[in-house]
Amino acid sequence: MSTTSSPVENGHSSQFNSSRLFFGSCIALIVTAMSFAIRGDIMGPLGTQFELNNEQLGYIAGTAFWGFTLAMIFGGPLCDVIGIGRLLGLAFLGHLVGIIMTIFAKDYTFLFMGTLAIGLGNGFVEAACNPLVASVYPTEKTKKLNQFHVWFPGGIVIGGLLCYALSKSEVSWQIKMATMFIPLAIYGALFVGQKFPKTERVTSGVSTGSMFKHCLRPLFLVMVACMFLTGSTELGPGQWIPNILTFSAGVSGILVLVWINGIMAVGRQFAGPVVHALSPTRMLLFSSVLAAIGLFWLGYAKGSVMTFAAATVFALGVCYFWPTMLGFVAERLPQTGALGLAIMGGAGMLSVAFILPVMGKIYDKKLATAIPSGYSAEQLKGAVAGTTEAGVWAQVQAMGGAMTLKYVALLPVLLIAAFLGLAIYDKLKGGYNAIALSEKKRDDF
Repeated sequence: MSTTSSPVENGHSSQFNSSRLFFGSCIALIVTAMSFAIRGDIMGPLGTQFELNNEQLGYIAGTAFWGFTLAMIFGGPLCDVIGIGRLLGLAFLGHLVGIIMTIFAKDYTFLFMGTLAIGLGNGFVEAACNPLVASVYPTEKTKKLNQFHVWFPGGIVIGGLLCYALSKSEVSWQIKMATMFIPLAIYGALFVGQKFPKTERVTSGVSTGSMFKHCLRPLFLVMVACMFLTGSTELGPGQWIPNILTFSAGVSGILVLVWINGIMAVGRQFAGPVVHALSPTRMLLFSSVLAAIGLFWLGYAKGSVMTFAAATVFALGVCYFWPTMLGFVAERLPQTGALGLAIMGGAGMLSVAFILPVMGKIYDKKLATAIPSGYSAEQLKGAVAGTTEAGVWAQVQAMGGAMTLKYVALLPVLLIAAFLGLAIYDKLKGGYNAIALSEKKRDDF
């Protein structure tokens, strides 16, 4: 670090209330994660109330990811211009407006706009908090980013369990959405009046032009391409699993999602020893192998035991994807600054905006082909619970969902090839090397 940097004690900047800023960031990420869990849980009721098919539901869910991407694209450069604190204010506003609009939505347009606003809030959280964590913990970036991102799966666990409990009480989907007001108020209170650091790129004297130049380096572009695949693999299935697995797992699909994210939260919390034992590159390679196995297995699993076993493998696979991708860029390409992290986060979320309607379309097509002769989709969808038709519809849903997951499992297969190539490159260059901005080390491609 240059002399303009904040003093560092025990791995973190001592000039700011690092623990409070980190805690506030974690709570803000919980709001983001709860929106994912709750949206996944209420897909069915939204489809019924607004008369939407699975492809249309995919577009609605994908709107949150479009909003996220837009916020990341504009929030990355804005982070250096207006500061981290103001960017977090925009995140709070987006969350507040989005939750209110969604709860009081009367038609498709209001639902669309409310989901978009929540997505913008989510994106501003990511655009602000990733460089915030990297700035206040400059010597522990990958470790602290993993611990920060504990609260994405952690928040999904919280949101999922709340949805499960509230479903048992037969409350409306609007009340489920309203639960996000609680962590929203907490992170707003934690950030009010706090002093925020400038990003590491700014304090180290790296110019804006240099930042943009480094974002065009081949290695960074390769990581952006990989982020499209890791984001789709981790988050795409998560939005559909509550709906798909309810018909094949023998338990509520939201509980399977909670299980997956519980494992992810524990894994990220204890990422330090894993990062020490494996380089980030090898972590990503092993993660891709497990994610591919887990998704294929979920596509074939029958019953609760096999489903939870497959979900465990999948969870271990996607556990380190997101934070390690960010940590890799922060350590190997620190000159890309907040913009680099924003582009990475935006790429991950943009990929999900594409994959969700695609999954919905595949799901619709596979449902149509799975309907046995003598039945129609309209007849089965309107079946009363407990009837033969209702049982047939459940089997059709299970078959269609399983085939959809098998298609998505091709994404981590592509990642295996990409990260294997990167691991070989690192080995030929003498191993993985994190780069401090004050140092001059090897020039990655």
